[in-house]
Amino acid sequence: MKRTIMFLCTGNSCRSQMAEGFCRKHWGHIFDVYSAGTKKHGMNDRAVKVMKEVGIDLSSHFSKTTAELPPVPMNFVVTVCDAAKESCPYFPGGKIVHKSFQDPPALTRDMKDEEEILENYRRVRDEIEKAIKKLPALLGEEL
Repeated sequence: MKRTIMFLCTGNSCRSQMAEGFCRKHWGHIFDVYSAGTKKHGMNDRAVKVMKEVGIDLSSHFSKTTAELPPVPMNFVVTVCDAAKESCPYFPGGKIVHKSFQDPPALTRDMKDEEEILENYRRVRDEIEKAIKKLPALLGEEL
C-alpha cells in the first residue's frame, strides 16, 4: 500500500503545486501525492508554464485547502513556505517536515520583464525538483 504525502503552502498556487508535480513524477510509485494551501489563491499561470517546460502538466490542477482533500491520513506533510509552517494544521500520526522555498510571485511582484520573471520561477522550480529528488533525506526516511 502506498504511503501518503501532502505539500502545504499558503495559497496552493505555485510552490506546493510544483512539489506535487515533481513528487508524482519521481515518487508516484511509492506515494499518493497531494498538495493544499492554508488558503486558496488560484493556480498561478506562470507556475503552470514553467512546469510544462519540464514535461509536467499542471493545467488540470486547482488551488485547494486541506479541508478539500480526501479524508485520508497523511503519512507526511511537507510545508514549502514559512507561513504554512507557522499555521500548519494538525495531522494525527503524520510526520511534518519543513523545506522553505522562495515565493516566485513575491520575488517578481515589481518586475516588468517577462523573461526575467520566468527565470525566477524556473530557478525556484529547479530548487524544488532538486529537493524532491532527495525526498528520503528530506523526510529522514528510507523509502
